[in-house]
Amino acid sequence: MYKFIQQYTEKMDHVAIYPMISLFIFFLFFVVLLVHVKKMDKAQINKLSNLPLDLDKN
Repeated sequence: MYKFIQQYTEKMDHVAIYPMISLFIFFLFFVVLLVHVKKMDKAQINKLSNLPLDLDKN
């Protein structure tokens, strides 16, 4: 798939860097999000998972 993207961007003159930058930002966002979720405390995860079911606090 990366080879397809690289071939596609090589055909575009003077614009080839922008798709690669956007792909990098997209990938970096989800890597940071994954690391954040992995480091979350179990108590906070349980609190957030029960949030839609807590009707007593309304």
